[in-house]
Amino acid sequence: MDTAVLRNRYPWNKGILVGQKRPLQPKNVWSIRVRLEMSGAIRELALFNLAIDSKLRACDLVKLKVEDLWSGSSIRDRATIIQKKTKRPVQFEVTEQTKIALVAWLPFVRRNGGSYLFPSRRKMSHHLSTRQYARIVHRWVASVGLDANAYGTHSMRRTKAAQIYKKTGNLRAVQILLGHTKLESTVRYLGVEVDDALRIAEQIEL
Repeated sequence: MDTAVLRNRYPWNKGILVGQKRPLQPKNVWSIRVRLEMSGAIRELALFNLAIDSKLRACDLVKLKVEDLWSGSSIRDRATIIQKKTKRPVQFEVTEQTKIALVAWLPFVRRNGGSYLFPSRRKMSHHLSTRQYARIVHRWVASVGLDANAYGTHSMRRTKAAQIYKKTGNLRAVQILLGHTKLESTVRYLGVEVDDALRIAEQIEL
């Protein structure tokens, strides 16, 4: 390859914050949700609420199908999918506010006759792409004054998991909910520090 071309090639991450993306704080979740509700963004509200509840990776979230969430005429309280990365099943809860958002969104999905819960608006794809989803997430966080470079699709996956860990200290529960095969992965994912581990240990008496 021409050396001049190599000299002019910029790294993909130049000027971009890399590393783990921050989880949203409860106040951020509330602010984004209220903005979506007020703007009548039915599709994005359903996507946002389900992203928070499901704790799924972007590649699994965008491929959710109507049949994954619906049973007969109602939405399941819990859903199970096979993760693309691990090929293992993972379950997630569907809260009442997410059900309400999904019920409002479903007629639009059925009108187009598609099987995917979040169909793509582009003819080249049947469902929302991870790139499109990432752009939507960046728009969400920017709308409430957050630095879009510090957040991403993994922020959505980490948000509820981080709160569960903060309130319970139960790493095993978070591991199961995230579908991690190893507890070490959950520790790294949540950024658990030695002080956190010791605080949990101090609560246990034998």
